[in-house]
Amino acid sequence: KGSPKHLYLPSKLTGVWNEPALKASSEIILCEALIDAMTFWCAGYRNVIAAFGVNGFTESHLAALQYHGVKRVLIAYDRDEAGDAAALKLAPELLELGIEAWRVRFPQGLDANEYAVKSGNPESALGLALEQIQWLGHGAGPGLSSAVALSPSLAVPSPVADAVACEQTDSGELLMRCGPRIWRVRGWQKNTVSEVMKVNVQVRDETTGAFHVDSLDMYHAKQRQTYVTTAALELACEPSVIKRECGRLLLMLEQQQGAAQRQAEQAKPSVTVSGDDEAAALELLKSPNLAQRIVNDLASCGVVGESTNLLTGYLAATSRKLDKPLAVLIQSSSAAGKSSLMDAVLGLMPEEERIQYSAMTGQSLYYLGETSLQHKILAISEEEGVRQAAYALKLLQSDGELKIASTGKNEQSGELVTREYSVKGPVMLMLTTTAIDVDEELLNRCLVLTVNESREQTQAIHALQRHNQTLEGLLADSEKGYLTALHQNAQRLLRPLKVVNPFAHQLTFLSDKTRMRRDHMKYLTLIQSITLLHQYQRPVKRVQHRGAWLEYIEVEKSDIELANRLAHEVLGRTLDEMPPQTRTLLVLIQTMVKRRAGEQNCKPCEVRFTRRDIRDELHWSDSQLKNHCLRLVEMEYLLLHGGSRGHLLQYELLWDGVVDGGNYLCGLLNVVGSERKSGLEADKSASSLAQVRVKSDPESTALSQAAQGFDGPQVCPEPNAVIREKKKAVTAVADVEVKHG
Repeated sequence: KGSPKHLYLPSKLTGVWNEPALKASSEIILCEALIDAMTFWCAGYRNVIAAFGVNGFTESHLAALQYHGVKRVLIAYDRDEAGDAAALKLAPELLELGIEAWRVRFPQGLDANEYAVKSGNPESALGLALEQIQWLGHGAGPGLSSAVALSPSLAVPSPVADAVACEQTDSGELLMRCGPRIWRVRGWQKNTVSEVMKVNVQVRDETTGAFHVDSLDMYHAKQRQTYVTTAALELACEPSVIKRECGRLLLMLEQQQGAAQRQAEQAKPSVTVSGDDEAAALELLKSPNLAQRIVNDLASCGVVGESTNLLTGYLAATSRKLDKPLAVLIQSSSAAGKSSLMDAVLGLMPEEERIQYSAMTGQSLYYLGETSLQHKILAISEEEGVRQAAYALKLLQSDGELKIASTGKNEQSGELVTREYSVKGPVMLMLTTTAIDVDEELLNRCLVLTVNESREQTQAIHALQRHNQTLEGLLADSEKGYLTALHQNAQRLLRPLKVVNPFAHQLTFLSDKTRMRRDHMKYLTLIQSITLLHQYQRPVKRVQHRGAWLEYIEVEKSDIELANRLAHEVLGRTLDEMPPQTRTLLVLIQTMVKRRAGEQNCKPCEVRFTRRDIRDELHWSDSQLKNHCLRLVEMEYLLLHGGSRGHLLQYELLWDGVVDGGNYLCGLLNVVGSERKSGLEADKSASSLAQVRVKSDPESTALSQAAQGFDGPQVCPEPNAVIREKKKAVTAVADVEVKHG
């Protein structure tokens, strides 16, 4: 009685018991005494060494751990005051050398041998203790944000799930050691959704070499139970042990998945604007000629002409910050430059606020994520690529939100259940198309921009392409990078403020067609977008409503003027009954017919011509002519003759050359005429009520000049008055063209 249970000889303590384990495994169990280490050994845990008592961890142990490259040490000292103190003292030494330090927690007052003997099942009991290890470093465990630092008392239970120790290889595999068994997991990175855990799992016994591998969904109870049963048979192990370790593996995968998701969230680039860049962007936004600078900068980025289309597209892209953004459809024939026009506008928008696809399927929009499109630009390269998703896009543009109820399988029970997916807007749409027949429902929701396809425009593009090959072109390309960054930063500085139009009750618009209801809203939104772009030139006002403060800016007269000028060309074009290129072909055919009638000394209605005649005259492609001529025949502008039993198909022109009213937009607020009612300053501009014919850029400029000072009516005039005013406008245009050569 009174004699110690064990003693160490009073000589220098040297050597490491079971040093080969350090070479075989990167994870080592460190026991306080040899009898504890041999207990682990007999239970099948061969990666174990022993110290020489509670204070017997020597320099030899430390040197051996370093030499063999051990990455993790599980300190299995006795669970008493001396063992806890020794573990806390040893941990900093290991951590300083880059070795992870974890504490094996036995029941209070027990050591490894006593705990194993009392349990009756040493392998299961020691395995459970190894599953409950606790991190001894500061903060969270390595790569595991849910790990809990061990408190000095070691007595306070953690309310958070303990971190499961694991190791990640260079190839991304996860390794988890449970006694003599090593669990390897592949494919866990693919599970980006929290409800899915489909992985490839291998469990291998180091002592016998037996293993089992299979792919399963760890959240599927039946698959997990099948894996446990088969693995227990292959490894000749108790199913309860494999089941417990499989549960530990699932906990480890959840922790790793959560850590990876948080890391990915933190890795998202947070766009910040530096002081110098912010000053340059503010200087741009405060420029008194901001609209003209935008057009000039876009031209410097390599776009020839198309000033109206570029400015309209830029304003439409800016409208993404409004509650009801605009939508844009760029329509032209192949190779006319519609994609270049869209890319030029998108290039000046922040990358994080635009999403661009080549095509979309019918269901793809519903599964993009609830807020992934909110206040962003969704650009699709070709209208053909959006046909399947046209219905969803129309709803998203009109309602600002998409909802779908879809059936799916319950991961636990395997039964079919109904799930709801939603995508919230608003979103700004930008599409391009070569088709002349576009879905009417989608078309009347968009501003339609038509690319200039004249020969003069082609020559200008060729000149620019040649210029880009010169030194000046190289320098201009460098300047493009600066302008792109400047406008992107300016767009980032724009705030989603509310816009109030104090002149709203004075505005007028055509109302002779039902579709004017949507066109009128496009017009109002265009005014709002112009005001939003000029927010740094407007005082921000505040109003309190039901206890909340609302910030807003007000529309100014200049915003309406610019919107009117753009509306005459853009919205006026949409009122035409035929596509712009079809209208162009009709005018060119009329010119050809008049010339042939003069040569043949007959009436224009007596002239017959084929599609080949048109092709030789205009040099248009046959496929392009076929589509447009078919449309003109359907609309009864051309009459077919022959075409049956080998007879040549010929056309007759039925159009007398009178310009339809669809090419004009009348009924807008006349700023000059309204000054007598509202007190606005007199400012004669192209935004007055003049009826402007839509043509190519040079012609549009002449028309705008001809329209200056024209104080027309403030509502849509009667048909006879329309014809008279058209004749005046055409005469004015002719005078301007003669004057300016």
